[in-house]
Amino acid sequence: MSGPAQSHREIERKFLVRRLPDALTSFAHAELWQGYLVTAPGGVQVRMRKAGEKHSLTYKRGRGNAREEREIELSPAQFAVLWPATEGRRLTKTRYDVPHGNYVVEIDVYTGKNQGLIVAEVEFNDEESAREFQAPDWLGKDVSHDRRYSNQLLAS
Repeated sequence: MSGPAQSHREIERKFLVRRLPDALTSFAHAELWQGYLVTAPGGVQVRMRKAGEKHSLTYKRGRGNAREEREIELSPAQFAVLWPATEGRRLTKTRYDVPHGNYVVEIDVYTGKNQGLIVAEVEFNDEESAREFQAPDWLGKDVSHDRRYSNQLLAS
């Protein structure tokens, strides 16, 4: 099966949050439930996510700030069938979308077993943009390559 070439790359940087921006709750936000069906060597993972009314299944491969990503939407019924298989590999968080210049900084405030952890991610169209990104002063250390902050590890 062939078709037009599509980019299935996710390019992002992840930061610790030094301090929360003012009026955080005024920005768009959603409660996220995330669980992992598969995690394997080489950074391979199959993740399920519920964000508000949206349900999705995502395949990711690779490590670092550029990796392969493919996502499909699931119906609530499909999500309900698969969700029990993520038992023991789940996390919950509230994601806030905070505009910063031409980008959106996604701030994740974790709940449950990761309560107290706050990180931020920024997605880019290309690796050059990722390298040149000037983070706002309320972001802290870049932890893009620190596996301790991967959602996959935080979920287990």
